Parts: sequence; structure tokens; C-alpha cells
Amino acid sequence: MEGVRRWWQELTGLVLPAECGGCGRARTVLCPACRAALGGTAPRRVRPLPEPPGLPAVHAAARYADEVRAVLLAHKERGALALARPLGAALAGAVWVGLGWGEGEGPPPPGHVLLVPVPSAPQAVRARGHDPARRIALAAAGELRRAGASVRVAAVLRQRRVVADQSGLNSRQRLENLVGALTVVPGGARVLCGGSVVLVDDLVTTGASLAEAARAVRAAVAAEWRAAGDVMWTERDEGAAAVYGGVTREGRGVRRSGAREGGAGRVPAGPVGVAAGGDVVCAAVVAAPPDSFEINRN
Repeated sequence: MEGVRRWWQELTGLVLPAECGGCGRARTVLCPACRAALGGTAPRRVRPLPEPPGLPAVHAAARYADEVRAVLLAHKERGALALARPLGAALAGAVWVGLGWGEGEGPPPPGHVLLVPVPSAPQAVRARGHDPARRIALAAAGELRRAGASVRVAAVLRQRRVVADQSGLNSRQRLENLVGALTVVPGGARVLCGGSVVLVDDLVTTGASLAEAARAVRAAVAAEWRAAGDVMWTERDEGAAAVYGGVTREGRGVRRSGAREGGAGRVPAGPVGVAAGGDVVCAAVVAAPPDSFEINRN
């Protein structure tokens, strides 16, 4: 029955759009005004306050309010699957800016990029009939490939334990709730070593989920490097960090497109301008709370 439900959602969402996902206008997937609210402005850097440790630089396409909020909820909770494409286009713009690829003039730099979606809880996926972040990531990858980028989705993260519903938790409680909650599936670390990692999600609020995803990716890739015998360890003021002595065959030629701030986590070191495979370069989301766009805080 679950397979039939998913098939019916796909059919009705793609073939028979009833109303705009943002404002409810009839007979359109997304009206021009709501499409402009979703992707009509340049993506910007966002920061939650307080900013969780280990959070990579995050870029968002739109403010989580009004029509944008309605679109995300329609896709996630009401199975409006046709909205995945415009949401993916918005996410692709945030990825593009986050990687430092400029304003879209000319082709993107060479190198492989992996979009790693933050997974929903298994029970939520069963209830919804789909994983929203993964679906949007696939749409974003298609947009980026059409623009000439070498991008694919690596859905290698899984929840390793049950976590509480985040909706009623504050920033500190969300961090505590998610510590150690994510892991990389067996064999996933080898996949991650094939490109620079961009963590993606539909929404960022406190940043706890993205910070935990970054921790899980860095831990898995560091273990892969140690197993391969290509990593040495050094101590920094902020703690242990892995310094990589070279670049794997898969990671060779991948440009470093973003800079990690604060020195948190594991930092691959290779030739100047090159990021080793598995490096968490940045994170990108469709939307963020309006106040998180105010990045110039004292």
C-alpha cells in the first residue's frame, strides 16, 4: 500500500497540479509572484544565533516566511511533489553562490561536487511517502548539471538512533538531541572521497542538523583516510585536526571553492587551490529565518 500511495502522489503532483503551493492560486504549480519570492533574489550567507560548533558556511536562497514557508510545507507535508523542481532551482542557486562560482557568468570551475542531503527520520519518510531534502537535492543536481557543473547526489547519511521531535526544542536542546545521531552508511566514506561535499537541506533554523551532518561526514572521511594510511594528525589550539598529506585519485583536481571558518573539524591539505575529496566545503538550503540573514553581528 505504501508503494501505491507514493505512486499516486507522484502522478497527482506531477500531472494534476490543483493550486499554487505558495498562495493557492488555481491551476498552477507555482505562480510567478511566489516563484519570485522563492528564487528572485541572490542567495546570501546566513548564520543562526547562537552558531553551533562545526557548522560550515551556510547559504540560503530565500527567507522562511509567507509564500516560501507555504511552498516548503506543501512539498514536505502535503506531498506536492511538483514543487521539487522550483525548490531544487532555488537550492541550486544557493549551492552555486556557496561554492563561490560568482554570478553565473561562464562555466563553473572544474571539479566534482557531491550534494549530501540531511536525512529525515525514517518514520517521517514513511509517513510522508518521500524524503523532502533528498528529492530537492536531486532536482538541484539536475539544475547544476544543466549549467555545466559536475554534480551528483550522495545520500549517504542515516540516523543511527531515534531523536526527539525538534519543533519544540531550543538551540541548546536541539544540539543535545542530535549529538551523534547521524552516521555515514557502510561504503559511504569512499563515495564522499570522490568530490567536495556540500551539505544540503530544505531549511536551516538553529543549524544543529547541519552541524551534526558535518561532524558525521568529517568523521567518516577521516576514518577512511586513516584506513588508507594517508593521514597524519597534528594538534591545534582548538583541538585535533587531520592534515592530509596528499589528494586521492578521486579527489585530484577538485578546486577548493569555499573556506572553513574557525578551524573546526578536519582540514584536508593538498596543492594550493585544491580540496581533497570528502572536504565539507559549505552548506546550502532553500530557506532560513529572516533574522539569520543579518550576518554582520558584533
